[in-house]
Amino acid sequence: MQNQRQVVDYALRRRALLAEFRTGRVSTMDVCDATPQLLQAAKFHGTPDTSPCPVCGKHALSQVSWVYGDELKHVAGSARKPEELERMASRFAEFTVYVVEVCRACAWNHLVLSYVLGTAGSPETAPRTTRTTRRTAGQ
Repeated sequence: MQNQRQVVDYALRRRALLAEFRTGRVSTMDVCDATPQLLQAAKFHGTPDTSPCPVCGKHALSQVSWVYGDELKHVAGSARKPEELERMASRFAEFTVYVVEVCRACAWNHLVLSYVLGTAGSPETAPRTTRTTRRTAGQ
């Protein structure tokens, strides 16, 4: 996406959670708790990731993008594919995208990234000001 802004990367939080899992301080039930809705979204709207699941290690992860924003109305809180995000970014002023990685096999899920998209704040969509001069009758 070319107009992502306010990007937040949750890699450090993910790394800390996985370290706690590997040392036994956090159980599998605590980290593999994807809801049925999230697993379905990964199946139909997720984009495949090449990295294996950090918990089961057997299956590839899917990246699911969830959209939220006041302007989205009924679309808010739904999963969207990357091509849909691009169309939405040119249509709406501002909305937030949350990217979650999901393993459909063991139900691992974690928030990976969040960012804001939309036309607000884009230089190419800023209103143009034109100078108008008033001519008097004598000119």
